[in-house]
Amino acid sequence: MAPLLEGGGSPACVRVARDIEKACRDSGFFYVAGHGIAAPLLARLEKASRTFFALPAAEKREIAMAKGGPAWRGFFPVGGELTSGKPDIKEGLYFGSELPAEDPRVKAGWPLHGANLWPARPADLRPAAMAYMAAARRAAEALLRGIALSLDLSPAYFAETYTARPTELFRIFHYPASAAGSERAAAPWGVGEHSDYGLLTLLAQDRNGGLQVKSPGGWIEAPPLPGTLVCNIGDMLDRLTGGWYRSTPHRVRNDAGVSRLSFPYFFDPDFAAVMEPLPAAAMTGRGRDGEAQATAPRWDGADLQAFEGRYGDYLMEKVGKVFPELGRRVL
Repeated sequence: MAPLLEGGGSPACVRVARDIEKACRDSGFFYVAGHGIAAPLLARLEKASRTFFALPAAEKREIAMAKGGPAWRGFFPVGGELTSGKPDIKEGLYFGSELPAEDPRVKAGWPLHGANLWPARPADLRPAAMAYMAAARRAAEALLRGIALSLDLSPAYFAETYTARPTELFRIFHYPASAAGSERAAAPWGVGEHSDYGLLTLLAQDRNGGLQVKSPGGWIEAPPLPGTLVCNIGDMLDRLTGGWYRSTPHRVRNDAGVSRLSFPYFFDPDFAAVMEPLPAAAMTGRGRDGEAQATAPRWDGADLQAFEGRYGDYLMEKVGKVFPELGRRVL
């Protein structure tokens, strides 16, 4: 991926773009090396995260999401987030772009826009998370240049059309150690089957694994590989390409017998961006297969190609189901 970090449409970038196209068509998931996120930074973030989740529950609740208001930031406990109506077996922290009170979007009360809630300790969590988000954003911007090239668009297409002001969301998830033996086999999912909502997700995992991806042949493991991130495409890239690239269901189950950390970073369209299909020229030679894929039933029965409106409308409808009680309070 290194050529994409440098920008442009060099022959090396085009070669990487063709690999991206194959991965997006085959599974919607792929590993990314050369992403520019330094291993010491990820190790620093993991250490700070483990320190936070080991704190007493009362201390973690000092930055509960209910205190974040419409910005939808802070801590939630195990079972506090739902997937397809069922509680997830994880706790976590929600962060996003750090926006000041005078930002027009914050002044207008836009959901998911505002300031982060940071814990008093560990002191290193805030600088580590902010540095990680900045590095992940650079990697996501590079990948979108590759995706644009894979669709025969200008490398700057997404930056100029959808992500000049991206919806940037970062999560730190902690999956408690599961029970042993038959109890572990019967344990609920850490995260149930779902697809992501926006354009791209970049995921760093600790060494314990647990991510599973749905393939035509069934569920397959996506274990952590040293030095790589897992990337997957979301519903809006599915929508923009008319189903040529499809968002893929995935889930998490922590069977390692020890606690697990994961760090998903979501790089999504501007909250106010209207989601319309890509220019016809981009889909030349792709339309027939894309239409065939788009008519195949999705795992959840949804019809992404029928969606019209702003990305924020789609996102909030989804997020309100993940945190229904919080949604009733702040939206």
